[in-house]
Amino acid sequence: MKNFNIKAVLFLNYFVFAILLNSVGTVILQVQQNFGISKSHASVLEGFKDLPIAICSFILASFLPKIGIRNSMLAALLMVTCMCFIMPFANAFWFFKLLFAVVGVSFALIKISVFTSIGLVTTNDKEHASFMGYLEGFFMIGVLMGNVVFSLFTDDHDPGSTHWLNVYWVLGGLSALSFIFLFFSKLDEHEAKSEKTDLIGDLRNSVSLFSYKKVLFFLLCAFLFVLVEQSFQTWTPTFYKEILKVPTSMSIQAGAVLAGAFALGRFLSGFFSKRFSWIYVVSFCVVGFAVSILLVLPLTHHVHIDAGTTWFNAPVVVYLFPLMGGLLAPIYPSINSVILASIPKYLHSSMSGLIVVFSAIGGTIGSMITGFVFQEFSGQQAFYLSLIPLSLLIFSAVIMNKLKIQPKN
Repeated sequence: MKNFNIKAVLFLNYFVFAILLNSVGTVILQVQQNFGISKSHASVLEGFKDLPIAICSFILASFLPKIGIRNSMLAALLMVTCMCFIMPFANAFWFFKLLFAVVGVSFALIKISVFTSIGLVTTNDKEHASFMGYLEGFFMIGVLMGNVVFSLFTDDHDPGSTHWLNVYWVLGGLSALSFIFLFFSKLDEHEAKSEKTDLIGDLRNSVSLFSYKKVLFFLLCAFLFVLVEQSFQTWTPTFYKEILKVPTSMSIQAGAVLAGAFALGRFLSGFFSKRFSWIYVVSFCVVGFAVSILLVLPLTHHVHIDAGTTWFNAPVVVYLFPLMGGLLAPIYPSINSVILASIPKYLHSSMSGLIVVFSAIGGTIGSMITGFVFQEFSGQQAFYLSLIPLSLLIFSAVIMNKLKIQPKN
């Protein structure tokens, strides 16, 4: 297979950061138990993760190819490896703020580099869309595995135990392994560079993207999608623990089931992207997810779960809630691939930066709103609110589909 080595490295890098980024829901649950942190205060961890992603992406995206795509990924992996090896000694909440700040900066470098690299290792629009779907699917496999690994280090009999911090030895080792594989891999970055421009020219190219209406509606779609997605991913463990009253380890594993549903949905998006127009895929998924919210959330009221409940004897709603993620999953890779395939490859880094910025902002806002409503009202009402951004998302996607990008000189 052409470019097999570098494609494998991209999958591995994404896998590592999938675990670290999406551990925020588990960490929010654990710091409430270990350090007595309130829900609204714990929710700021999402901001410590997402705001560095947004700031770093905004600053570096336009000229990252000149710095070097491979070099950027190596730097990101090195920073995360060092931080993971510090975390087993964490004894205060600020350690977790620092962890997610480092993870955020590193992920900005990784995601821009990975999204830019996709255009370098694929040959046409459909291959681009398919590879994007499979990559995002593998990302969700990482999220699933992360939840499983964290649950294995959780002690249900001693909720206040910090034994779970030992999971970071495993994550540090995995990050170091990814660094080694990437160090010995090669990537032809020539097409990602605009040879005729200096840094000012690169910034001008980046700013020029805002002149396209299709790009503006895409950014709105990305913002709205991640707002919904992150609220579900971050608060599912807490929802299971406090609303459904299941054990802590099972609450974390529910995040793994949600991630598994996301992974399946994104792998399927890689399959369907070759056969159907992206707008049909996105429309079906948005409507299907909205309907599932209206059908499943009412089942979570007054549900009775015994202390000895496991996955083998739990009520049906315990399984249904995370499975909704399968409908939400194909949306993100579909819209990302469409916009990246619409512009020249030398602009992919700038566009990837904008994707990361608006996704990070959407994730932070979504998680904080959900955390506030969850604390002040109820978990069900917090998730019902997602129907509003879902309605705006499908409206924006339809308009985006009608717009074309006319190349400029």
